[in-house]
Amino acid sequence: MKRVVIVGGGPAGLMAAKSLLDNDVPVLLIDHFNYLGGQLVKQTHKFFGSKDQYAKYRGFEIANNLVKDIKDHPKLELMLSTHVVALYDDHLLGVYNDEGYHDIFAERIILATGASEKFLAFENNDLPGVMGAGAIQTLMNVHGVLPGQEVVMIGSGNIGLIVSYQLIQAGVKVKAIVEASDSIGGYLVHASKLRRLGVPFMMNSTITKANGSEFVESVEIINLKDQSSEIIDCDTCCIAVGLSPSIQLASMVDAEFKYVRELGGDVVITTESYESTVKGLYVCGDAAGIEEASSAMMEGAICGLHVAKSFGRSIQTELLESYESQLNELRAGPFGHKTTIGLSKLSGGAYVK
Repeated sequence: MKRVVIVGGGPAGLMAAKSLLDNDVPVLLIDHFNYLGGQLVKQTHKFFGSKDQYAKYRGFEIANNLVKDIKDHPKLELMLSTHVVALYDDHLLGVYNDEGYHDIFAERIILATGASEKFLAFENNDLPGVMGAGAIQTLMNVHGVLPGQEVVMIGSGNIGLIVSYQLIQAGVKVKAIVEASDSIGGYLVHASKLRRLGVPFMMNSTITKANGSEFVESVEIINLKDQSSEIIDCDTCCIAVGLSPSIQLASMVDAEFKYVRELGGDVVITTESYESTVKGLYVCGDAAGIEEASSAMMEGAICGLHVAKSFGRSIQTELLESYESQLNELRAGPFGHKTTIGLSKLSGGAYVK
């Protein structure tokens, strides 16, 4: 029997582990990668926010700092390259790795499983060369492999804008950024950099078809207003149209959830301490609603403190209030309004998280 099992070694999971370990609560941290840090590892851009959320640090640098804070703790147990394939009643996890299948019981479970990329339905979307923004970041920033030479980016949110800039830095030509709405979805500072580099933005447009016999050779883009179409030659089509919370494990034990568009889709309903409707099962970070990585860190830290408190630990009230204040400040930023609306919908008019 484990005290606390945290599923996911990204920003939320790492900060939850730190809060627990700092309060002398043993932690088993499980991740399917062979390293910790999650999505932070492949993020080479500098973060916004405040000093407390590592502003002006690059994502992989933040990951290194978070890992350094906990990796040598005597009460931390790691299971890397391990997949949690099932969650049952009574806090039983089914995990699988190179040693085979294992059952693990836990007194408390924190799901910090992050999110998965949304995709689009269009003709030939299974051609080699059509890939998500996360896959491109992994290829370039983790493995040092270029996805192609000419890319069309679908989506102008922060991920699409940041990955476009990283592609250009790596010597790849970004032929166009295609956006279905009439406004850019990400920070304008990112869009301005791309415009200065000559990248065209195709607003009110979307992809209808990828052309090619064995791999992408061009894409067909349609204007949603006048229905005109354009063929753009490229060898890669990157889809960056948002993320969905990874709630699969929580759904296996019938945790209650609700569809909230502003938070990315189906979201697990939690209390202010991040406990789901299944007692002892907690959900934080992008798995509890899509936000920025900085918010995921704060949620993980807060969740970890609440779980420590559930074991009777005397947590630092000032620290909890500081984390909550930082989270509120992040949500008060230019992209926090959507999150605020989503949280209100999730709670029926009042914050849940």
